[in-house]
Amino acid sequence: MSVNRHVHKFGGSSLADAGCFKRVANIVAQHSQAQDLIVVSAAGKTTNRLINIIELAQQADDATAEALQALIEFQGKLANELLSKLTAQSLVQALDTEHRYIASILEGELDTFNTNEVLSFGERWSARLLAALLSESDCQAEWLDSREFFKAELSAQPQVDVSQSTPLLAKCLAAKPACRVVVTGFICSDSQGRTVTLGRNGSDYSATELAALADAISTTIWSDVAGIYSADPRLVKNAHLLENLALKEAAELSRIGSSVLHARTLEPLARSKQKVSLRCSYAPNDGQTLIHRKGIKNNTAKIVTSVDDIVLLELTFSQDFSNNATALLEALAKSHLAPATRHKHSETGSLRMAYTRELVDEALSRIDQLAEQFQLKQVERSEGFCLVALVGAGVCDNPQQCYQFFQQLAEQPLEFIHSSADKLSLCAVVRKITLEPLLKELHTNLFKQKTKLGLVVFGKGNIGSQWLSLFAKQQSQLQQQYGLELSLAGVFSSQAGHLDFAGLHADEVLSIEADVPLIWPELFDKLSRHPYDELVVVDITASEALSAYYQEFARRGFHLITANKHAGASEQANYAALTKAFADHSCHWLSNATVGAGLPVQSSIQQLRQAGDNIESISGIFSGTLSWLFQQYDGSLAFSELLADALNQGLTEPDPREDLSGKDVQRKLLILAREAGLELELSDISLESLVPEDLAHLDLEAFLDAMSELDEPMLQAFNDAKRQGKVIRFLAKVDAKGQAEVGLAAIDAQHPFANLKPCDNVFAIESQWYKQNQLVIQGPGAGREVTAGAIQADLVNLCQLMS
Repeated sequence: MSVNRHVHKFGGSSLADAGCFKRVANIVAQHSQAQDLIVVSAAGKTTNRLINIIELAQQADDATAEALQALIEFQGKLANELLSKLTAQSLVQALDTEHRYIASILEGELDTFNTNEVLSFGERWSARLLAALLSESDCQAEWLDSREFFKAELSAQPQVDVSQSTPLLAKCLAAKPACRVVVTGFICSDSQGRTVTLGRNGSDYSATELAALADAISTTIWSDVAGIYSADPRLVKNAHLLENLALKEAAELSRIGSSVLHARTLEPLARSKQKVSLRCSYAPNDGQTLIHRKGIKNNTAKIVTSVDDIVLLELTFSQDFSNNATALLEALAKSHLAPATRHKHSETGSLRMAYTRELVDEALSRIDQLAEQFQLKQVERSEGFCLVALVGAGVCDNPQQCYQFFQQLAEQPLEFIHSSADKLSLCAVVRKITLEPLLKELHTNLFKQKTKLGLVVFGKGNIGSQWLSLFAKQQSQLQQQYGLELSLAGVFSSQAGHLDFAGLHADEVLSIEADVPLIWPELFDKLSRHPYDELVVVDITASEALSAYYQEFARRGFHLITANKHAGASEQANYAALTKAFADHSCHWLSNATVGAGLPVQSSIQQLRQAGDNIESISGIFSGTLSWLFQQYDGSLAFSELLADALNQGLTEPDPREDLSGKDVQRKLLILAREAGLELELSDISLESLVPEDLAHLDLEAFLDAMSELDEPMLQAFNDAKRQGKVIRFLAKVDAKGQAEVGLAAIDAQHPFANLKPCDNVFAIESQWYKQNQLVIQGPGAGREVTAGAIQADLVNLCQLMS
């Protein structure tokens, strides 16, 4: 075949919907020429849906017909959205005929070949539809069923018969001489014309095999990623695209189990001249990875890769362990069933092999066939493992990278580490863990770059504006001190905000008109595409609605700095779930601004417990407003007049009952109790409100008119205490048994809580170490400057953790 052809392959994610088909048609028009070959997978999740339909039919489930009808309707909808009325009508009629044909197969006996016949329709529909769309777009194309030329016999890993397939392909292409040809991936036929599939992800192999048979110059595999990265970019944000990768390294990556490059894709390159590149159909100009055949000079890892679901097979032999194990591994490799990695244990005479779930059943079947030949005694299957690997020529000869890899893996539930014979990879199998933190740390240590932190702030009122001013002053210093890149990515009010991943100026952002409405599903979609290594949500609101999204923040891997008390004082089950969610996703939830503003209360409790101390009680005055009121109240002035003065000075909430009820103090005590390790509900804390029941339900204006009703009970409490030589203060206390109360109490006039500066908070922590002389933390517990400072302190803490 002397024509200079190129092959382009588009996977299911590139053909997920009508918009994707149009995008692919544009790529074909711009990046291909007449007589090029276009290989396609089934659209979107079509193959999965066909498998589900087959499984329903095997169970004689009544839902089979409904599921098939829905799939046919999906295909028809694509045709109607993409094609002219006449062309679409023709395809829909064909779909109706195929609908009846598939239904008849499903009603009969579903052997392997009938199942394959049903599965083949996914690719056939895609090829036919794309060819029609291209032709209507002035890009003449015809489609070709690969079963007409790809010949392979049914097996665990079917191999295309080159000698049979080459002349058949030449004949097919000769019949379509002057147009692009859209070819089905994934499917072929055996010597009897029955449908055989090339296995899951077989479409990439179809493309490179087709290029080899057609003597094509290149194969471009288009998917939803731009190529091969130094790590999975979904897990490691600062992973970088590898523009070039040696064929041997790419083959090793695919053998281990890469989701981007499948194991058999590169096999045809050994007997062809084709170049292979990987590109993104969603962003064609975002670069590519070219797989080359050049020699490799450097000894270094290029990629940190992982497989999160690995099955281990442990084989023992009745005799001659070393020779039989080696021979078995060679036999499995010839069957294209080599394990991702393995470990030979001479002392126990066992061979452990790691397989992806995709291959393990086929490998077990082949091992069973070889058992007698290689004197196998026993095969044990174990699940619940994952694999982490470094890939790069000579990585095993790089002492620094090997040391870092071994050091990192030593802290994990390690099963074994194996270096490949050709020194292309270093693989570790560990018991199931959350891989993301390990991959990030490995990647950072191996390919050091400045960590990029993006900040998205909710709340730009009194405290929010103060914090933005503080951040603007300290941003440069923090970046230099901790070796980070800090970027203010967004600022939102309760209704809308501004989002710009290029970065916002903290001292100017409040003057920018909000252009992004606060619609959470849409905002999460935008935030999920952030370019940073880590995203930090800063909640400077009192919004219970916003706190309801904390678990979603954790699930998406966002860190959280908050001055919002609602989550910390929510139901214990929700609080525990949130704590676990942030821990499971290796995210930090920093909330020191929720109690005591800038006072280091929570951090002190945390540090004591981390050091091994036990908290026995926490007590104090947790409200600046109530602190001021009872410091000033001496019985000479009516309590209501003092309260009105505080209201006029802005020392209370707009509705003073929010302070007088003690509910805010109750929430603060609950937060501190949980920091101390207690599992309490808000209802477990006894609360004595200063607001009589008859005043609690009045509207604000009526309450302000009736405040004098507070005077008599306050004066009585004051006089009762005075007769005992005491003073009254609004206190909170919890002990190690979970006994907790908030309310008015009489204390000695010389008590540390009795003589505070106006508006001060005071916290006394009694612990095993601070028993005779309690740890006392005192100072302003509210105010825009100190609360903004507490948020900034949490950011500094996070920067330390990130660096």
